[in-house]
Amino acid sequence: MSHVGTTELRSRFAAALSHLYGTEVPAYTTLLQVSEEVNRRVIEEQGDSAERLGSIARVTAERHGAIRVGSAAELAQVARIFGALGMHPTGFYDLRDARPQPIPVVSTSFRPTDTEELARNPFRVFTSVLVPQDRRFFDADLERRLTAFIESRTLFPDELLVLADRAEAGGGLDAADAERFLELATASFALSPEPVDRAWYAELERISGVAADIGGVASTHINHLTPRVLDIDDLYRRMQDRGITMIDRIQGPPAWGGPDVLLRQTSFRALAEPRRFAEPDGSVSTGELRVRFGEVEARGIALTPAGRDLYDRMVALVDERMADRPDDDRPAVAAHVWAEHLPATEQELCLGGLGYFSYATAGRTPEGTPPGTLRELLEQGWVEATPIVYEDFLPRSAAGIFASNLTGNATLHADQGGAERDAAWLSDAIGRPVAAPEQIYAEQSAISLRAVEKELGIAVPDPIG
Repeated sequence: MSHVGTTELRSRFAAALSHLYGTEVPAYTTLLQVSEEVNRRVIEEQGDSAERLGSIARVTAERHGAIRVGSAAELAQVARIFGALGMHPTGFYDLRDARPQPIPVVSTSFRPTDTEELARNPFRVFTSVLVPQDRRFFDADLERRLTAFIESRTLFPDELLVLADRAEAGGGLDAADAERFLELATASFALSPEPVDRAWYAELERISGVAADIGGVASTHINHLTPRVLDIDDLYRRMQDRGITMIDRIQGPPAWGGPDVLLRQTSFRALAEPRRFAEPDGSVSTGELRVRFGEVEARGIALTPAGRDLYDRMVALVDERMADRPDDDRPAVAAHVWAEHLPATEQELCLGGLGYFSYATAGRTPEGTPPGTLRELLEQGWVEATPIVYEDFLPRSAAGIFASNLTGNATLHADQGGAERDAAWLSDAIGRPVAAPEQIYAEQSAISLRAVEKELGIAVPDPIG
């Protein structure tokens, strides 16, 4: 019987989820069509340079999804399902203090961490877990009732979890089990037709729309599925031209004349979806909820800790300037700040130790003895530096998109204590190590630099230090 390996399972699951979401949220199909139009246009105009941050085959296939669960136990089950797909918890994101709107969740991203696996299929799922113990959002009584509700539900059938464990242990499944695994996994993230308890949902929504979406229903679902685009500003305009309402602006770094860094994201606004509601008198009525939206992203260069510190300082500077002149155009202000502080070329970003790059000797190296500095090696054509793509997320951008799409803004009682959450807690909760994104990028860069040193027979100082 044929064996379906981990990579193929991941590719097929991403495709199945994309098909499901397209049937549930038709505007997502429009988003895919516009993304493909934009990517074709960029490739035609820019040629090979358009693929500097990933081949067009990879960019076209690329998706990131988002799901939300209510407890550490549910998160551990999610980790088993994604573990079967070669996706590992990477990064820790605390959105409870995020601007512009605090969200009562902490998050991680399940994704491939191996470079080759990312190239084959870079599917990733941003996964958030509710923190009912955080007194800034939930009092003791609501925590007790919310925890009891979450503990009473079953998000994933036992058969799915057994197959997931088998797939992870065996690097895949036989064909029949693979089909069953994909069927069960996809169905687990479909929007449930079961009625929503209106009074319970409304109570949670007064705290946070995200809390209601997680703890106000008896199942989970895919909240958005995000394609990658090569020109997000063009996509934003094209979607508006088609009459689709977008959120107010693109989240993340601005469009400017220098290297693209980190991650830019935008979305169309959450759509009113028909839902059935269980009323207090026992009747069932129909209504609408706005919880799901269509997000799209453009990825840039991964920044080192020094680069992230600079990024944070630039964001803070933009905030200061906007506070002084609130009527100014924020993207224009940000573009000026970027031009003032961020290197205008990839090479200077690299040599300044601000961005992660991989290194290789050039196809035709000069004659003679190679110089001893990375700058000279790059300028004289001995070595080529290729930017490492940022594969992860930005808490402020995620919170900005949540805030732009969901009803029910978080009520934060700042005088109350918060529940401590960090990467160590997350690792303990799911029984798996949580990878640090910067460590993954640093190792990839260092391995490539050591290979260059070995090939040239010299020591090359690492700009990251």
